[in-house]
Amino acid sequence: MPAPSILLFNGTGTSPNDVAAFESILRAGTLDYATADSRQLDGMSEQQLKSHRLLIVPGGNFVEIGKGLAPRTSVALHRSVLGGMNYLGVCAGAFFAGNSPYNGLNLTSGVRFGFYSLEGRGVRKAAVPIVVPGSQPLDHYWEDGPELTGWGDVVAKYPDGTPAVVQGSVGAGWVILVGTHPEAPESWQHGMTFTTPADAANSYASTLIGAALRGTRLPHY
Repeated sequence: MPAPSILLFNGTGTSPNDVAAFESILRAGTLDYATADSRQLDGMSEQQLKSHRLLIVPGGNFVEIGKGLAPRTSVALHRSVLGGMNYLGVCAGAFFAGNSPYNGLNLTSGVRFGFYSLEGRGVRKAAVPIVVPGSQPLDHYWEDGPELTGWGDVVAKYPDGTPAVVQGSVGAGWVILVGTHPEAPESWQHGMTFTTPADAANSYASTLIGAALRGTRLPHY
């Protein structure tokens, strides 16, 4: 029996709520997926990893995600992407994909990402309007997420013009990194003002998942 197309990481450091948000979108899109925690990922060979077309690493704490995996696992993940496994990293998953000192994957040829500028102003979560080429701004839920300067094609921008979504090839693999949470359900919006519905952002999350799965280049700046 073939392995599911998508492997969703739900191990140490990931947010259970974000894992659940991704599972909801994957089920709605009738996409076949499996989950793997840190111990299970540590036990997988490169061949087993590459039996999946896409690895999704969701939000959470990128320090704990990296520390929760064996160094050899980060090496195996890096090599698997080079060998053709695609990667979608959201928020913490995007930090982890960069040159993080916490056992990061360094899929970015040495580029290390910093936090989006709201973090420096003491803001920890917010509704942030994101712009993609040829479309009107769309509010995304943002929480301690990165801005993705220095690597890949810019697919979407934050209000200050820095990259919110980037894409690029890494060896034979295709990588999409996202600084926001387009997958966030409406329940996450409590206490914030959103001018566009969660469903619209969720639809964009589905677009990102599909592009990452198929290795499709999205319109970019």
